[in-house]
Amino acid sequence: MLQDFLSLIYPRNCVSCGNSLFKHEEQLCHYCYLHLPKTNFHKQARNPVDALFYGRTPLLFASSFYLFTKKGSVQKVLHAIKYKHNKDLATLIGKWYAEDLQEHPIINKADYIIPVPLHSKKFKIRGYNQSEEFARGLSKGLNISLNTDVLRRREFTQTQTKKSKYERWENVEDVFELTTPETFTGKHVIVVDDVITTGATIEACCQILYQIENIKISVLSIAFADK
Repeated sequence: MLQDFLSLIYPRNCVSCGNSLFKHEEQLCHYCYLHLPKTNFHKQARNPVDALFYGRTPLLFASSFYLFTKKGSVQKVLHAIKYKHNKDLATLIGKWYAEDLQEHPIINKADYIIPVPLHSKKFKIRGYNQSEEFARGLSKGLNISLNTDVLRRREFTQTQTKKSKYERWENVEDVFELTTPETFTGKHVIVVDDVITTGATIEACCQILYQIENIKISVLSIAFADK
């Protein structure tokens, strides 16, 4: 009865379509959950995310969970995560993706999951790092350690949204730094971001991480924006 009463005061609605959720539904209604456009890139040895980084930075594996399109359902989900303070949704999506990745021969042998860091100013404004929350869900679902210390964003950068490919790279060049690199010598790490568009941010992170001896890197994201 208490749950029913609270639902009247604080209605639970689907973040995609806005319809009321049933008790067993979490964040998304069953229809929207089933119709989010999964990429299934994890089933392909060579996929568009992997191809994006080919010749730019060596990766063991790269994949994204959903396909991003403007004004589509995935955009609504990401908007809820980044701008409506719904960090729990990012963690939930990480757990969902982990279910698909549990048997993956490369991903399930990783040693650490590392989210792309936010600058402290942006973290203070938002209150959380959406990539870290997604990584937290992956970490729990895959039983792989989460590390949020090895990479640090030392410079505040403007949003990448309206920048060209070259401007995106300039915007993140030399903004990351390493701490405690000795912990990751010879390890396999998964670098995690919310959306991959040009790959500039991920590439900048990887270039710094490759300063660590014998490190191996894979990449995962919530969504891939294929332009």
